[in-house]
Parts: sequence; C-alpha cells; structure tokens
Amino acid sequence: MSQLLEVSNLVTRFDTEDGVVHAVNGISFSLAVGESLAIVGESGSGKSVSVLSILKLIPSPPGRIEGGEVWFNGRNLLTLSKSEIRKVRGRDIAMVFQDPMTSLNPVLSIGAQLTEALVQHQRISRTEAKRKAEEMLALVGIPDASERLKNYPHQFSGGQRQRVGIAMALITGPSLLIADEPTTALDVTIQAQITELVADLQRRLGMAIIWITHDLGVVAGLVDKVAVMYAGFIIEMAPVHDLYINSSHPYTLGLLDSIPTLDGKEERLIPIEGSPPDMLKTPLGCPFAPRCRFVIDRCLEENPALATIAPDHYSACWQWETVRDVSVKARQTVAVEAVEIRPEDGQEPIPEAILEVTDLKKHFPIRRGILQRQVGAVKAVDGVSFTVKRGETLGLVGESGCGKSTTGETILHLLEPTSGQVIFNGEDITQLNGKQRRLVRRHMQMIFQDPYSSLNPRYTVGSIISEGLNIHKIGRKEERPERVVELMKLVGLNPYYASRYPHEFSGGQRQRIGIARALATSPSFIIADEPISALDVSIQAQVVNLLDELKNELGLTYLFIAHDLSMVRYISDRVAVMYLGRVVELGERDDVFDQPIHPYTQALQSAVPIPNPEMEAERERIVLKGDVPNPSDPPPGCHFHPRCAYATEICQSVYPEFRNLGTETRPHRVACHHAEQFF
Repeated sequence: MSQLLEVSNLVTRFDTEDGVVHAVNGISFSLAVGESLAIVGESGSGKSVSVLSILKLIPSPPGRIEGGEVWFNGRNLLTLSKSEIRKVRGRDIAMVFQDPMTSLNPVLSIGAQLTEALVQHQRISRTEAKRKAEEMLALVGIPDASERLKNYPHQFSGGQRQRVGIAMALITGPSLLIADEPTTALDVTIQAQITELVADLQRRLGMAIIWITHDLGVVAGLVDKVAVMYAGFIIEMAPVHDLYINSSHPYTLGLLDSIPTLDGKEERLIPIEGSPPDMLKTPLGCPFAPRCRFVIDRCLEENPALATIAPDHYSACWQWETVRDVSVKARQTVAVEAVEIRPEDGQEPIPEAILEVTDLKKHFPIRRGILQRQVGAVKAVDGVSFTVKRGETLGLVGESGCGKSTTGETILHLLEPTSGQVIFNGEDITQLNGKQRRLVRRHMQMIFQDPYSSLNPRYTVGSIISEGLNIHKIGRKEERPERVVELMKLVGLNPYYASRYPHEFSGGQRQRIGIARALATSPSFIIADEPISALDVSIQAQVVNLLDELKNELGLTYLFIAHDLSMVRYISDRVAVMYLGRVVELGERDDVFDQPIHPYTQALQSAVPIPNPEMEAERERIVLKGDVPNPSDPPPGCHFHPRCAYATEICQSVYPEFRNLGTETRPHRVACHHAEQFF
C-alpha cells in the first residue's frame, strides 16, 4: 500500500506563565491509503495535540510547532500557508470531534452546515449541495433525511449529533478521517452504533482513519494498528493483534489490565497507580518510571527511544522482553470466574433493607401557550420500585435518558417526587418537612458525575470537604480541620493540598475530593451518580477500587448509577436495569450478567467492547437501532418493543408484568412477555 501520511519527529510546545509545556516530543508514524490507526493514551498524553498539529490547528500563541515534518500526498503540511492548509482541511483531511454539540453551530440548521463545506470546497450549486447533503445524512443512518436537514443541532440526540458530525466530515470525500474521541460522551449502545458505522463507511469509501481514544477496548476490532502515547511520546506501536497479545511496554499492559470485562468478577481491578507526569518538566529518564512495576536503575537515568523489537512492532522500554513475557502469559491464562460459596437456600440471613423505593414517579410538566397550561409530561421516572439492603451495592444501569440520575436525585429529594414512597431506615422521607429532611440528608449523600462542576471553584479543597461538617455542626469547630485531614488520607489525597483549589487537581483527584466531601458527615448510604464516566479507564479502576475499599472499611451502602455494565460488575452485589423510566430487570449480579433475560440487558452487555481483537471479531454483537424514545411520548405496550428483535403483537399493546423468574430467596425479576425463552 502506498503511504498517504508520514509524520516525522513532530514536536509541539505551549508557552505558559508557569513555563513551557512539552505536549508532543518528537513522534513519528505513517499511514497507508485505506489503513486505520488508533492513537491511545490517558488524558494529557498528547493524542489530540498531535493530530491538531498535523492540521496546523494549534492556537498560536501560546502553542507552536517547534519541529518535524508532516507529509500528506507528497506535500509537507507544516510548510503550507494559511490559505493552502485551509484547502486541505475538510476537503482532503476531515475531523470528527469529541463533543458534537460544541462542534456544531447552534444557530444554523444541519442542512446549512452540511452544504457549507461542499459549496466552499467543490464550488457546486446550492441545489446539488443539498442533494448530496441528503444522501450523506441517509448514509450515516439519520431517518427522514430531507426533513431533518431543516432541523437544528439541539433537535437531535447525542448519538444522532455524532452521526451528523461524521456526515459533515465525510461529505467532501476526504482520503483521511481523524476521529478524536468520538464515542467518549456516548452510552455503550450508541458507542457500538458509531464504531460500527465508521468501520462500515471506511470499507465502503476506502478512506484512512486515525482514531483517538483513551480506551484500548473500543478499538480492538476497529483498526489495523495502534500507537500508544504517554507524556508526549509514542511508547509502543504495533499491528492491533500483536499489540494486545504481545504488549511490550508496561504502560500498554497497564491500560489493558485496567479495562473491566464481563467474563467474571475478579477481586479488584488493576489500576495504573499514580498520575501522568507534569508536562512542564522534561524527565531525565523514562517518563513512566515513577508508575512502573518493572522499573530498574537505568529507567531513572535514560529515556529509551522507540526501537524495533519485532517486524512492525516498536517499543520504548528497557525491560520490553520481561514485559512481553508477562503479557503473553497473562493472555494465555484462561480466565476462571470467581466462585462464591453460598449457604443453602434458607440458611443465609437476609440483611435488612436500608432503603425501600415503592412506585416512585417523577414527571416534569410540559407547558405551552401564554397561560402556560400543561399539555403533557416528561415521565422521567415512571413507577420505579426496588430495595437496597444494608451494606450492599445496587448497580442501576441504562442508557442516557432512561431516568437513572433522576431516580437518584428524587430519592434524595433534590427533586420533588410526583408520587411514590422512599423509606430510609424505616421512615418515609417523602413526608418530612424541610428541616427534618436536612437532618436525614446527613446520613444520605451523593457523589456527582462531573467532579469539576460539582466542586465550588472559589473554595479550597479543605473548605469543600468541611462544608458538610459546618452545616450539620458535626464536632467542635477546632476539631474539624483534623477531620478534613483524616478524610483526605482516607481517599488517598495528600492533606498538604487542602489549601489548593479544584482546578489544581486532575480529574481522578477531583473525584476523590467529591468522595471525601460525601463521607464527611459519616453517612450510611451514598448515591454514586456516574462517578467514573468522565475519567480515563486507568483512573476509573482506581476510583472503583477506592469505593469498594471504603464500603468494606466503613460499612457503607451504595446505589451505584452507571451506563457501563462491565464496571458495574466489579462493584455491585445486585443490578437493576432501567429503560425509559422503569426497571425492566433486577437480580443478583451474577444472575443478571451470566443469564440476562430482558433483550435490553442482552443488548447492553453485547455493546461492551472486548479488549481482544480475535474475540471482538468473532462475537455477534447486538446493535440497537435508534435512540431511547422521548419519555414525554413513550411507545404503547412494552416501551422497548420498537428496538427489540423479539417483539410480537402483544408487546406493542400491553406493558409486561414485572415478575420473578428466580426463587423466593434469590429473586430474578424481569418485565418481558417472552422472558421464558431466555431463562
């Protein structure tokens, strides 16, 4: 295959008040026509800066491309003028960004944005451009394309907006597509749709792809080769199968080990300890040495260059042979599912319920007209019932828009319930007044999804953690700083940083601050609302392990809300699956994962990426069509039937009973008319 792109010794720097950030440190790679490459690494490793440098999209100042060459179709892009590089962008090299909402213009219709690139780059008429835009929108799976061209970005769901972003990138027929974390903000089901769509378009259009991601599991069955980046360096590069089986750098091995799987519950996830290095400082030795379990003296003194260790396989590690041997043995070991020894039925005492939720509903009124009359309602939570036993973790899973977070907020009375009961420690908290409810909240706390927006940027970390102590007047005032020190140590933070502000911490550290704040009042019950979805997989493993340790150490009870089933398996005792405001399956963790009954649960499991290219290629994935329906106008009958492969006439008219197919002592409940055929 002829080479389409050749990057040689690319160096990018950013000048800041604190010094020079060494963002990209002399990376080199090539890409053939029609070939696909994944660039993988944690946040801050230099992935996105590398591809933005290729297109000369680095803002200057403060950024500058200090050295290197980028040859594309025989031209060095770094030597092109502004007008020349603009002709390459969009026409020959296109880019799909991480957040489609910020990359789409909110005040222009989708049709106007799609046709703009065609008119500018191909000089065709508006009529012809509209016809091509319609074809491209249909190609990426947007139904009723001619009508949807008139719509604006806010009228599309997250998955549809990402499809629109892909359509905009491909409409001029580029030979290279750069996809920068295009599935990070999406549910696993929508992620499966997008990755399958991109792979299909690549085959049909014959374009090359650079896929940027922090998750090695996502690209296992998607690309031809992988480059792993750390601290601005490429530290390993190989064909995808070789990289997964013969990993030859400890960082690659760490990324693979930290990915959760569905094939069994190990005792703990294996995180990469520590944090990425400060990019303001150039390390003397290997930048990964402080976090490496294979480190030797030479690693601390000399940074290894990326060298050939096998045909088409490169590694920058003094210990690559030892690492590869460990990797091969790990991949050859047959995973044995952890077997839990359970007493016979009737012998195991049933823990008392700390929380009982009965027929909980939260409807948001839809008002229209001058008089703002109610014309409908968004049924975000529509009759949810479950119990949480003292000392256990109940995982609540489902796609965005299914009502998980609203359920958590309504339980805590952050949102006023429309109807239903929430009994906590034997008391119906929906009947309490404001003062009584505040007293109960001392024992019920929440860890929020986004650790940055949930922390007050004007408060120091010490003030944030002690806020609950002050509000509830816990302990003497002079004792509270000592309690803050204890809490910071408990969650793995240096108490010396108590005087710092949230922006001075990494994402994983900010989430630890949020956990410390939740623990300040010594609660017995914590709702963790997507606490890891915004974090790298290696940091996710650290946070999940921490939550599990705190549960055992402090006797906590969790409602753990997430959309990623693989991570839920590691922390949950039981699992509840939600769809469009209702629980559709509920049971013991192993029962739900080993024998999922509801077709929706089966689809959620199928959408979880497998960090193994061979297994990913062999399995039959269930890819759901479309998005979660509008909760203000749910489908009649079973709400899942429009997306279900097993739907029959009764599914379209009658909502199924939520019934138990397990035993009395080990219930496994499901809302599906055809559940017996899966049980």
